[in-house]
Amino acid sequence: MGRRTTTFGRIVRTGMLNFVRNAWLAVAAMAIMIITLTIILFSLIVNATFRNTVDQITDKINISIYLKDTVSEAQAKTFVDDLRALPSVEKVSYLDKAAALRAYMKQNVGNESLLKAINETDNPLPATIQVKPRDLNQLGQIRSFIEKPDNKKLQSDPASDNGDRREAIDKITHATNIMRRAGVVAVAVFATISVLIIFNTIQMAIFNRRDELQIMRLLGASTWYIRGPFVIEAIIYGILSAIISILLINALFITASNSLQATSLGILDISYSQQYFRNHFWWLLVIQLALGILIGAASSIIATRRYLKFKTPKK
Repeated sequence: MGRRTTTFGRIVRTGMLNFVRNAWLAVAAMAIMIITLTIILFSLIVNATFRNTVDQITDKINISIYLKDTVSEAQAKTFVDDLRALPSVEKVSYLDKAAALRAYMKQNVGNESLLKAINETDNPLPATIQVKPRDLNQLGQIRSFIEKPDNKKLQSDPASDNGDRREAIDKITHATNIMRRAGVVAVAVFATISVLIIFNTIQMAIFNRRDELQIMRLLGASTWYIRGPFVIEAIIYGILSAIISILLINALFITASNSLQATSLGILDISYSQQYFRNHFWWLLVIQLALGILIGAASSIIATRRYLKFKTPKK
């Protein structure tokens, strides 16, 4: 156990020395890896932000059904029970005329003229059924049920289903899909470039040390004792790139909140994005470190397997 620990320590120490020796060669590899990891991190935050925005809008979407004053309590109850039985309905609330008036006055508590006008007349508001859909894609099913002749004759006005909010959700979903596809393409491109650059960097390091490595092999050094320092060197690239990328995103949020003085940028809620980044900082850092280490280690293993001559030449 002690021998393995000593060997591993030597591999790590040699890998760190190699990193210092090849610092200038590492700059290009790290630059591309930083871009790759930053795109991945930004995509995660943007997707979480859009998902939160959609959830907030979805939570406010409901279908309001206005009943005629001639509709009895029994008829209204039957209508409500039928709506609750629909698999596409999550929740149904019934407000009689008095409850509808109280809700209306509460919503317009700051509008004195409107409240005065409505108090001077008999209650003009109809009894209302509010339906919260389980899935926005099933609004058509609920509306088809509402439009049935037997149900239609109970209604004083056409049902309202917040179509403008549905349109906003469609726009956000469309934007999310576009950004996700663009992010996948960008990550694939830069990850490939990053792997190639690290591959070439390790290849050059192997070429510069080929005589030394051949001597190590002749003296009986194991495959991983020779390969290990190059893997450690590439892992260091990944670790530093991950840390730099998360610091760049942090600086971006600070700039957006301080310089732009903005809480949102189009459909992107900057405030929530910044809060999400802070709340999930360590989780995001772990993801970045894991990806950076994976890219670096995989690249170096491929490079050493392809170019490092592990076998002693035959005499």
